Amino acid sequence: MADGHPDPSFRGRDLVGLGGLLAGAVVVGMVLGLLVDAAAGTSPAFTLVGIALGIAAGVAAFWVRVRSVLR
Repeated sequence: MADGHPDPSFRGRDLVGLGGLLAGAVVVGMVLGLLVDAAAGTSPAFTLVGIALGIAAGVAAFWVRVRSVLR
């Protein structure tokens, strides 16, 4: 903005970045879970745990980023 304060609204690129953040966190958690399952000889226990942790990490990062924009 002209007065030196940032514009608190979301733009398209911000929303795409948030979607990528969520998707990336879930994919990373799933891949780590698959790797642990392959090493431990279990299936799908750690894959499910990895997906759940990825979702939790994605939601937390999403929340932090949205709060920083809304401040």
